[in-house]
Amino acid sequence: MPKKKIVIVISGPAGSGKTTYAKRLAEKLGLRYFSAGSIFRKIAQEKGLSLVELSKLAEKDYSIDIEIDRRTLEEAKRGNVVIDGHLTAWIVKELADVAIYITAPLMVRVKRIAERDNKPLREAYYETIRREFSQRKRFIEIYGIDVTDISWFDLVINTEKYTIDEVYEIIEKTVLKALAKKA
Repeated sequence: MPKKKIVIVISGPAGSGKTTYAKRLAEKLGLRYFSAGSIFRKIAQEKGLSLVELSKLAEKDYSIDIEIDRRTLEEAKRGNVVIDGHLTAWIVKELADVAIYITAPLMVRVKRIAERDNKPLREAYYETIRREFSQRKRFIEIYGIDVTDISWFDLVINTEKYTIDEVYEIIEKTVLKALAKKA
């Protein structure tokens, strides 16, 4: 493991594959893994709410997002971590050695979510649309961040037409090259 504290961040919408790639990259590089989304899901579970319901609550109670983002920033400051989440790249932008944005077309992501969560496609579609609308609204209101501006990422990749291994290979090569330049 290099002596410098490394921070790699992977952001993107639900169902894009960010968790899959973040976990794999963390394992490969011997770094810690942190998921902002798991904190959101844990809060929803603790409150007995669905993700959509917690998103609606978060539109009125900014402390939910602020707490998740505070924890994410703490993890980045500790270093030697791969962090994934919808907003994480924007939150830890100044600390990130490499920022990756993973995406796929809406219906591809919805199908993945429906399969992953074992729910009907229509339900996954509604939840995905509602959550993405809520997140975009909150992030603009709380931070002035427009998550549709991905122009500053080191790598932007659409996962639709590649296998998991092909996408991972692109990510790994990009990360290793970027870290070598910063060493």
